[in-house]
Amino acid sequence: MKMSNVDREEIRKFGMTAQQWWDKKGQCKPLHDINPLRISYIRSRAEISGAKVLDAGCGGGILSEALAAAGAEVTGIDMGEEALAAARIHLQESGYAIAYRQTTVEDLAAEKPGNYDLITCMEMLEHVPDPRSVIQACKILVKPGGNIIFATLNRNFKSFLFAIIGAEYILRLLPAGTHRHDRFIRPAELVQWAEDAGLSHADTAGMQYNPFSKRYFLSGNTDVNYFMHFRYPA
Repeated sequence: MKMSNVDREEIRKFGMTAQQWWDKKGQCKPLHDINPLRISYIRSRAEISGAKVLDAGCGGGILSEALAAAGAEVTGIDMGEEALAAARIHLQESGYAIAYRQTTVEDLAAEKPGNYDLITCMEMLEHVPDPRSVIQACKILVKPGGNIIFATLNRNFKSFLFAIIGAEYILRLLPAGTHRHDRFIRPAELVQWAEDAGLSHADTAGMQYNPFSKRYFLSGNTDVNYFMHFRYPA
């Protein structure tokens, strides 16, 4: 198993909250709140129903289950044992047929090149030492003509104020220490790394949060959170 692109401290940190993955009022509430928006964006960019989908960095399976509910054949991968255990336990309640595996995206790329119609990689790139390695592995895993959708955070002063000071310490939407600002990724960097890997940039959309309505919405503003869609040309 390729371990060079795994941050053990990040795995340990998320493992501490694994029992709360499916508590919609607990520490994972923001993931449940943004999940409908994530699915809506994915659906607007790619066919989900009937697609073979890889959810890279699946955690406790919140997005994986939504993809399965939309008709996809889903494989979810993560390196967190506790998160995967929570995902598998929840399958007993939801009844979806999702294949969960503890592996890195790089190892899976060596095993199953060109295997997936769609790859989702949400809020993962900013938690690994080498995001370019993940992007390259996703390109290997996707079929020619397939789609890859990333979600991550921009690196600037505003994102530090909003995503760390605001979200973690003031609004307490996330546990303190969830993010490292130096690992946030500017959109131009993500486009460059993906194009270097052989992917074609198809779309970018910002995601914003209204603290008064407590709702997330898509916008053209990518200052903090954003989605990015790439295609692997056929």
